[in-house]
Amino acid sequence: MPPSPSLQGVTNEVPDRSRFRTWLLASEQQPDPSGFYEGEQEATAHQHVKPWWKVMCLTGVDYFSTLGYQPGIAALAAGALAPIATLVLVLVTLFGALPMYRRVAKESPHGDGSLSMLERLLSYWPSKVLVLSLIGFVATGFIITITLSAADASAHLVENPFLTDALHGRKVWLTLALLVMLAAVFLKGFGEAIGIAVVLVVAYIGLSAVVVANGFWHIIENPGTFTDWTNAVSDAHASPLAVLGASLLVFPALALGLSGFETGVVVMPLVKGDPTDTVAEPVGRIRNAKKLLTTAALIMSVMLMGSAIVTTFLIPAAEFEPGGEANGRALAFLAHENLGDGFGTVYDVATIAILWFAGSSAMAGLLNIVPRYLPRYGMAPDWARATRPLVLVFTLISAVVTVAFRADVDAQAGAYATGVLALMTSAAVAVTLTEWRRGHRGAAAFFGVVAAVFIYTISVTILDRPEGLLIALIFIAMIVVISLVSRISRSTELRVQKVTFDDGAQELLDEVLVKNAPVRFIANKTQAGDHEEYHEKSLDVRLDNHLDISETAVFLEVEVNDASDFSTQVEVTAARVGHHRVLRAVGPSVPNVLAAVLLAVSDQDDMRSHIYFEWSERGPGQNALRFLFAGEGDVPPLTHEILRRAVPDAAKRPVVHVGG
Repeated sequence: MPPSPSLQGVTNEVPDRSRFRTWLLASEQQPDPSGFYEGEQEATAHQHVKPWWKVMCLTGVDYFSTLGYQPGIAALAAGALAPIATLVLVLVTLFGALPMYRRVAKESPHGDGSLSMLERLLSYWPSKVLVLSLIGFVATGFIITITLSAADASAHLVENPFLTDALHGRKVWLTLALLVMLAAVFLKGFGEAIGIAVVLVVAYIGLSAVVVANGFWHIIENPGTFTDWTNAVSDAHASPLAVLGASLLVFPALALGLSGFETGVVVMPLVKGDPTDTVAEPVGRIRNAKKLLTTAALIMSVMLMGSAIVTTFLIPAAEFEPGGEANGRALAFLAHENLGDGFGTVYDVATIAILWFAGSSAMAGLLNIVPRYLPRYGMAPDWARATRPLVLVFTLISAVVTVAFRADVDAQAGAYATGVLALMTSAAVAVTLTEWRRGHRGAAAFFGVVAAVFIYTISVTILDRPEGLLIALIFIAMIVVISLVSRISRSTELRVQKVTFDDGAQELLDEVLVKNAPVRFIANKTQAGDHEEYHEKSLDVRLDNHLDISETAVFLEVEVNDASDFSTQVEVTAARVGHHRVLRAVGPSVPNVLAAVLLAVSDQDDMRSHIYFEWSERGPGQNALRFLFAGEGDVPPLTHEILRRAVPDAAKRPVVHVGG
C-alpha cells in the first residue's frame, strides 16, 4: 500500500522569519498531531526522555510539596483525629487512586491521561464537548496549582522571621516574580526543569524526613504526648466507630493530598522505556510509569502519616488556626521550634523552592494536554504545538489569576480542590466504564466503588466551596468560545496530513496517468451507486462544464466519518462500476479530503489535476453550518479556497471547475 508523496505542494512554513520568531516557534515543536514531546519514531524525540525516577521528581514537586500545608489542613479539619483521617487518605491513595492510575497508564501511555479514555467511550461532537469541558477542569487545576503554589511560597518567604519586616505587604509582587522565574525555566527547556526538580525533591524530602524523625524522637522522649492525644480522641468520640465515622466525614477536606496522579500519567512520554518499545506497544514505558506512580505514592504515604502524627502530637491546636505560627506551615514550625532557626531557615528555603517549582509539574501537564487535543480538534492555532508561546500564554493567565486573588492561598483552595478532584473523578469513571465494556465485572465493581468515593468527595467540596466550580466553569466557557472561534478561522485550512492509495486505487490512477493527460475528476455524492447513476452524472457534468466526451474522467467520492475531527489521514480505495472508474475516500470533511486527494495526485503527475462540480442548491448560511458541523456544505468554493490557501502559486494549483 504505497503512501502519497506527502502532499509536497503544500507549504506551511513561513519564510524569512525573524530570529526571535524562529526561537519562539521552533522550540521543541512537535510536528506529529498526536501531541507534544511524543513520537518515538522521531530521532529528536529522545532528547527529553529521562529515567522514571527523575520524571517522578518533576511530577513530585507538586505532589510532595503538599507536605508544606497538608498537615495544617488535616489539623484544622480533624483536630486530634488528624492522624486517623490522614490514614484514611493514605488508604484511599494506595488502594484506590494508585490502582486506578496504574490502569490509566496502561490505557493511555502516550500522555493522553484519563481524558483519552473518556474520549474513546463517546464519538463525534459529544466526545469533543466532553473533552473540552474536562480540559476546562484541567486548566483550573493546573493553573491554580501554579498560582497557589507560588503564593504559598511567597507566604513562607514573608513569614520567615528574618524576612518578615523587609517583605511585609509585597506578597503579590513576590508571587508574580516567582511566576516569571518559573516561566524562564521552561523557556530554557525541559531538561533544565527536570534537573531542578530532582535537586529540589531530594533536598525537600530529605529535610522533611529529618523534621519528622526529630518529631518522633520528641514523642518518644515525652510519652505524655501520646497519652494526651489518646485522651483528646476519647473525650471527643465515645467509640472507635465514631472515630472512624468522623475521620471519613473530613476526608474531602484532606483530598488535596491526592494531587499529582493525573500529572504523573500526562507526562508519561518523558519516561524512558525499553529499546524495543514501539508506538503501539511501549511496554517499558508503561512498566516504568507504574514504578513512578507506585514509588511516589509510597513515599508520600509515609511522609503524610509521619507529618500528621508529629504535628498533631507536638503543636498546640491554637497554632494551626488562622494567624497562628503553624497555619499552613506545620513542618516548618517544628523545624524552627525543635531544630533551631538556622535549620528552620534552611527548611524554609527548601519549602519555598519546592512550592515555587510545584507549578512546573502543572506547566508540564498543560504543555502536553493542550497541543495533544486542541490543535487536533482545530480548536487552537497551529503554533500551540510549540512550547514557548504556550509557556508565555499560561504564565500570563497565571499572573492575571494571581492579581485577581491577591495571591491569597485560602481564596484559591476551592478552585484547586475542584480541579484536582474533577480529574480524579473523571479518571475513576473512565476506568470503571472501560472495565465494564470489556466484561471485567469484578474490576468494574471495584473501580465503581473508587468512583463513588471521588464523586462524594467532589460533591462535598463543591457544596462547601462553590466558588471552585464557578472558576472552573469560567475556564470551560473561555476554552469553548476560543476553541469555536479558532475552529471557524481554520475551517478552510488543509486538514489532511497524509493521503494513502491502496493497491487498487494506485493501479487505477496509473491507468489514467499513463495517457499523459491531466487527471480529471468528477466529484460525486454516492446515491444508488449503480451504472445508471454514474452515466447520468457523467453526462450532466460534461455538458455543464464543456468537458469533451473523449476525455477520461475518474469519479471521486468522499464519505464523512467524524466531522468533529480536524486533523486526519485519508486512505483512498477504488471501485469499478461498469466502465466507470471510481476513487473513494473517508474523512471528516468533503472539501478537505477532495483537496488533499487532488494535491496527492498532482504530486504523481507533471500536470495539474482537475475536478468538476455542480453548484449546491442550498442557501449560503445553511451550507456554512453544514460545513462546520457536518463536513459538507457548498463543496466547490470551499474546495477551491482550501487549495488556494494550501498552494499560493495558481500555476501549480489543481483546477476547480463548476457548471450548471
